[in-house]
This record gives sequence, C-alpha cells and structure tokens, in this order.
Amino acid sequence: MFTFVIAGCGDNGGSNNSNDNISENNVSKELNYTITGIEPGAGQTQKNDEVIAGYENLKGWKQELSSTGAMLSALDEAIKNEEPIIFTAWSPHYKFAKWDLKFLEDPKGLFGDEESGVTLARKGLKEDFPVAYEILDRIHWEVKDLETALLKAEDEDIETVANRWVEENEEIVAEWTEGIAPANGDSIEIVMTPWDDSTFRSHVAGIVLEQNGFNVNLTPVDPAVVFKSIATGNADATLAPWLPSTHRDMYEAYEGDFEDLGPNFSGAKIGLAVPSYMKIDSLEDLEPKK
Repeated sequence: MFTFVIAGCGDNGGSNNSNDNISENNVSKELNYTITGIEPGAGQTQKNDEVIAGYENLKGWKQELSSTGAMLSALDEAIKNEEPIIFTAWSPHYKFAKWDLKFLEDPKGLFGDEESGVTLARKGLKEDFPVAYEILDRIHWEVKDLETALLKAEDEDIETVANRWVEENEEIVAEWTEGIAPANGDSIEIVMTPWDDSTFRSHVAGIVLEQNGFNVNLTPVDPAVVFKSIATGNADATLAPWLPSTHRDMYEAYEGDFEDLGPNFSGAKIGLAVPSYMKIDSLEDLEPKK
C-alpha cells in the first residue's frame, strides 16, 4: 500500500518552536508545495506522481528527488528543528521506531491496501524438506518488532541484530519450531532482495533453520530474480516479496510455478510523510499552489 505519512519527534515540549505557527491553513505554503522524495527511478516516486495527479488540491505540488539517504537526512534535520516536511515513507522501516510518525489519510484510496511480506517456496520443497517447509510456514513477525530491529541495525550489522533477536525471542522461535525433528545437514538456499527488512527476515529464518539442522545459504538478488529462481527451482524459498501491489506483476508472471505459504508479516505501507506536530491528518488538508 502507498500512503502519505506525518512524522514527529518524541519531545514536543515548549512553545517557541517554529511549528507553533504551522496550521492546515498555511502548511502547504510553508512546505513550498514540495515533497521530499527519494530516487527518481523508484516505483514509489512514480506512485507519488500518480497520487499528486489524482488529488485536485495537490495541483502544483512537486517532488524534490535525490536519494533515500538525503531524504532521511532532511527528515532528521526537520524534526530536530520542529519544522514542516512532507516526505516519501514506507513501513516497515527504522524511521517509524526512531520518530513518531503517522500516515496521512488517503480518502480516494489511490495508494491501495496494506501489504504483506509473503513466504514463497519452490514446488517440491514440502516433500524434499518437510522440516524446513514447516518452519518457514510458521515464521511471522509484527511490524513494530521489525522496525525496532531495523533501528538497531543502523548501528550494527543486520546479521548481529538477527542473532540477538533470535536469542531474545526464544518463546516466539519456540512456537515456530514446536514439535519439529531436526534435519541432518541438508542444504537450503534462501533468496532475498537487498532491502533491509528482507535481509533481516531472511537472516532470522536462516538462523532458526540452522539451529534445526540445515545448512543455509542466503543470496541477495534483484526482485525479478527472486521470483524466477523460486519458480525454476534454483532456490528453495524466499521471505522477501511484498504483496498484493509492490511485486504483483512478478508474482503473476510466475504464479502456479511456486507455493505461496502466506504472510510472514502484515501491515506494510508505502507513501509520504510530514511531522506529527503538524496540524493535518489527510491528503485533503493540503492546498493547491496558487
């Protein structure tokens, strides 16, 4: 799902900050009718353009495009100074654990429904490695847990964070592996996208599988290669795809050539954001450029 978001800092105390004069009557002008975007070729950048075109009150708005890193730096600076900003956002992402963010309502539903991260397996995995299949089928996270882990991964490598997550969440892992008889060193290949959330989820799955007798190889690849490798049997499983929108075309291109084990997390969103101290809640609160 693509949605607009509002961001805020944890300490909103004091009355001398610049946001005190920000209201829905002048916020659009304060923002210079500009969205702080990410990379020009990103799918979300294209979706944002569609949404801008779809709302009459966003006439004259534009995206200032650069990179994800530049967007996050601009967000950090704006929140430190409690200044207005509207920016490209997606969840799960560490920014939702670091700052107080909320999605702007999308009354026209142009961003679509919420998405889920899904687990796909090659055909025959259940018969070849029933233990791995069962564990993969049980794995599931809450979005808040993912975002907390991704925030920690800003200071440590993701593999370290994944190992600690498994150690600190024994009860959850026990639910994934209850009644499982360990394997005997069989090799499993998991493919993942280079996105941080995919990398974290894949590492956790790999650790749990290795604890249960498998040798796991994690391979980062382009999203298109994720689907092709599972459909052709060149890889065993993936936890990376986002559905029903982000990877829909690739899913449909290979549908029937893999097994869909269902969501490993739900509630993913993609969109734009502005600070929570700003007095707007909906895309329709913004005004066209005059």
